[in-house]
Amino acid sequence: MTLVLAFDTATDVATSALLDGERKRVLGERASDAKALLRAVDELLRDAGAAPTDLGALVVGTGPGSFTSTRIGLSIARGLGLALGLRVAGVSTLDALAAARDGALPVIDARRGEVFVPGPLAVAPDDLGLEPGTVCVGGGAVRYRHTLEDKGAVVPPDDDPVHVPHARLHAALAQEFGPAEAVQPIYVRAPDAKVTSPA
Repeated sequence: MTLVLAFDTATDVATSALLDGERKRVLGERASDAKALLRAVDELLRDAGAAPTDLGALVVGTGPGSFTSTRIGLSIARGLGLALGLRVAGVSTLDALAAARDGALPVIDARRGEVFVPGPLAVAPDDLGLEPGTVCVGGGAVRYRHTLEDKGAVVPPDDDPVHVPHARLHAALAQEFGPAEAVQPIYVRAPDAKVTSPA
């Protein structure tokens, strides 16, 4: 059995999943925050009676989302990939969200009064041009529900699992596997933190 570990840390809810890569069967899933990802991964492996050395490949969410959280996920993927000699595939967090429901528009909270949408772009919710009846999913859709619904969009209930970028969807979308260091993040815009030079 070839085990595939997938995870995404770009949004407020970090997700991880362990899959039988040959049968495409989910062996376990976890939701946590980005800082608890390694603990969640350890639990997944233990529950499956597996060790890190049993992994055959990794899939990591590449964002867009929180700059820091996205970096955490990519750093863990690179660390595991290099330490275990695993090939890694990156999958957009927007693509994984969209895969949860046919025809859904993924909307990730980008802070600063903006959302990330396919493009990828960072835009104000008021500036989104939506067809009436468009189903919007993701943390940004929940946060800006009233704005999107006023535009004729449909936003599922806040607790609907469709708003979470489940790692099993990343695994299903993964196509090109390669060296861990080749996987690049999708940031869309510059980070909030600024480096200042000494006076």
